[in-house]
Amino acid sequence: MLKATTLKQCSKSFSSVVITSRNSSDEALRPYILGIETSCDDSGSAIVSSNGKILGDCIYSQQNSHLKFGGIIPPVAQDFHRLHIHNVVQQTFRSSNMDGTQIDAIAVTNRPGLPLSLLVGLRYAKWLARKYHKPIIPIHHMEAHALMVRMTHKVSFPFLCILISGGHSLLTLVKDISQFYLLGETLDDAPGEAFDKIARRLKLRNLPEFAWLSGGRSIEQAAKLSKDPRKYDFPLPLSHYRDCQFSFAGLKNTATRHILQQEEALDLPPDAVLPDYQDFSAGFLNAAARHIAQRTRRAIRFCENEQLISSTDPKFIVVSGGVACNDTIFQTVSDMAESLGYTTVRPERQHCTDNGVMIAWNGVEKFLANQDVTMDYGSVDIIGKTKLGMSLIEKVKCANIPNKD
Repeated sequence: MLKATTLKQCSKSFSSVVITSRNSSDEALRPYILGIETSCDDSGSAIVSSNGKILGDCIYSQQNSHLKFGGIIPPVAQDFHRLHIHNVVQQTFRSSNMDGTQIDAIAVTNRPGLPLSLLVGLRYAKWLARKYHKPIIPIHHMEAHALMVRMTHKVSFPFLCILISGGHSLLTLVKDISQFYLLGETLDDAPGEAFDKIARRLKLRNLPEFAWLSGGRSIEQAAKLSKDPRKYDFPLPLSHYRDCQFSFAGLKNTATRHILQQEEALDLPPDAVLPDYQDFSAGFLNAAARHIAQRTRRAIRFCENEQLISSTDPKFIVVSGGVACNDTIFQTVSDMAESLGYTTVRPERQHCTDNGVMIAWNGVEKFLANQDVTMDYGSVDIIGKTKLGMSLIEKVKCANIPNKD
């Protein structure tokens, strides 16, 4: 168990913001929904009103604590959540100038995620709900990511959504608040996971400018310094498979081989970084971006052919999840989408990664639609693994749609 002194040592990881001032008696802004997020390694909380105003927002990030372990260790993540969830939620109340009596419901992530982490958030949400006699709204973490963009952009249904993060790569058609059609998912690694592993293999953390950056952020920053982004050859994954599935393991293996070859050819010491790490990072990142764009192009054609998106529907592609912050990937998808008449959008950067705001906003939409709002606390439990909506993956394969890259 973590010692209580951890809170003081990690206090700089807290982020709390008062977004807007309001009159607590303003009924036009109701419902006021408290969102609680603990699906992985961040403890997040926020209060959001019906018009998308963030009344209070607080998050405790464990990132720096897990960097030294080389990854997230579930029992350690759970201990951090236990230490900080109460302070995170109470800071949210203080920053919003509200208390538990003034909210209308508590939205909480209950699926999917690390079971030990989910359990902390759900138990705390139930304790608050009983204390203030408020309903609970169970939230699907990936659905919340997909719908987050609707708080700040006028994105109507249906729309295509690419969910890319350290643990996921999913392509889904979003037809409604709770109606999702899964078109593609990763066969192996998620993009964020691949970036983390290659950044570690490149030893980018040995360079001061990358020491405290995530793997994906390190790769992106290094790629910006490239003078020859085509120096390394990275074949496009799954180019002969006519579906919308993703694979980043092949890219990762190709990258590892390149690194080994260069280390041996240059006779580098064990802690040395490749002298052309900038070009290497650019080649790896561009290949990942092209792969995501190619699979999304096929998803567009499938949805149009099957009339899941009609000619009269607004044409939007939403990129969400932590990797959506990557400008190279976002721009590559945007360029492809624009050529087909689609507009590409993403949530605000601070809301692409896991946070309480997206849970609260999903709670707002569900509350207004009277979906999944319950006072039966015992009926809500955690679900570590679960699919996103109805799978159309096999139907996409059977469509056998060629792709012109």
